[in-house]
Amino acid sequence: MSFTETDIRQIESKGLTLEQVQAQINLFRTGIPFTHIVEAATIDNGIIKLDNQIINKYISNFDSHRNKLSLIKFVPASGAATRMFKFLFKFIKEYNPKNQSINSFINKNNSKDLSLFLVGLEKFPFYKEVISELKANNIDFDELSSGEKAFEFVYAMLLESHLNFGNSPKGLLPFHEYKNNHISTAFEEHLYEAALYASDNNEAKLHFTISEKYKDRFDEEFKNIEEYVEKRTGISFDISFSYQHESTDTIAVDLNDEPFREDDGSLLFRPSGHGALLKNLDILDADIIFIKNIDNVVVKQYKDEVAKYKKVLAGILLDVQEKAYNFLRDLDTNEINEDHLTTIAEFLTRQLNVKISDEFEKYSEKYKIEYLREKLNRPIRVCGMVKNEGEPGGGPFWVKDQNSNVSLQIVESAQINQENIEQKNILKNATHFNPVDLVCGIRNYKGEKFNLDDFVDHKAAFITMKTKVGKDLKALELPGLWNGSMAFWNTIFVEVPILTFNPVKTVNDLLKDTHQIN
Repeated sequence: MSFTETDIRQIESKGLTLEQVQAQINLFRTGIPFTHIVEAATIDNGIIKLDNQIINKYISNFDSHRNKLSLIKFVPASGAATRMFKFLFKFIKEYNPKNQSINSFINKNNSKDLSLFLVGLEKFPFYKEVISELKANNIDFDELSSGEKAFEFVYAMLLESHLNFGNSPKGLLPFHEYKNNHISTAFEEHLYEAALYASDNNEAKLHFTISEKYKDRFDEEFKNIEEYVEKRTGISFDISFSYQHESTDTIAVDLNDEPFREDDGSLLFRPSGHGALLKNLDILDADIIFIKNIDNVVVKQYKDEVAKYKKVLAGILLDVQEKAYNFLRDLDTNEINEDHLTTIAEFLTRQLNVKISDEFEKYSEKYKIEYLREKLNRPIRVCGMVKNEGEPGGGPFWVKDQNSNVSLQIVESAQINQENIEQKNILKNATHFNPVDLVCGIRNYKGEKFNLDDFVDHKAAFITMKTKVGKDLKALELPGLWNGSMAFWNTIFVEVPILTFNPVKTVNDLLKDTHQIN
């Protein structure tokens, strides 16, 4: 393939090389091997089921240790809110209130999303702000027809010349409206939540990955709310930010696997998915790192329940981590009997879901010690899993790699060959999915931080279909942060209630009970 001098300058300006970009294009052309799922992880087969006794035990374990630990909450927040409003962008592009009634448009396009949006209009936390914007532009909203109201409202909400919600970071959008007329963003809600479980000695640390262009806006938002939130929580906040490195962007291609070009002829590069954030996670160092997406928040009345399960996951992590550390110290003595080696192997199998080699019993004592140490001395992640109540998607599975090793993994549906009937049926019958609810231990038994890049399955990238200005394209995503980027971590899956999973993927999700003040 040929690139112009302008192309090469663009590539190098991103910190990429021509060879890297060509390798990416070759991946589109050759394809990436699908992940081979053996079976879905289910209750008592890779997923722990909680009861009150277990819940109380692990909350107590976490609470008894938390003030001696360094804690931090890691929140991927670099995404713009554009996809939240996809159906509304389509609406203002295609609808003309002078030519068609709003009901006619909804019926013709079978637009249930638009209908729900308009019915719930006054319940959205930004309703008053949009009305004020319309008044500021001398638009008398009350005098408009229903079609004009819909069009003008959406236009003022989304467009760059007005409130520009469509090109704002999701974390800074109005998410919740409280009875004192206080409007909170997702960013603010994460602070309240962190105060409940990610605080130690009256301080909570949070790290947000954001787009660099929004840094000033996040700083301004924190300045505006800091005193307000600290007064209500009794907690002070240490907020830090990092940016997704441009050098982790990947080139997009068209449906013929040729570089996708913008209208001005330049190459299109896209952020390579949340897998690029491993670099951001790797700069952190703490005893416990909580991970949760920016849009997965609730109004305050549900926060205690959400925090309860975060504490449970953290308590489980501390419990298994302490046992693993003790076993690793035992292995370091090199004076360990056969029975104790068997005990360690059973711990790996029963509590860390590690499939021990069938050849293990044949190994020499020295190699058994090396084998067990290598399996034990890894980062640990404890992941909440929720019951699959809708269409099955990515979630927890037992996976076989190219060396026939079987392990617990979080797998996205895009990684699975759904043209293979057997693989499709395993996916279809999965009982749980991944809400991105992780508690991570990233230090070894000597207190040293792991190099997280050592535990990535670099073959676990995947190709997804996207659109740009109405044109189809293919995008390459790096091994996901909680997928391939953590492939060689020790993994524990725990069933948590659906209440803990409240993402705002579309603007209409803000109408759900967990985002409304009852």
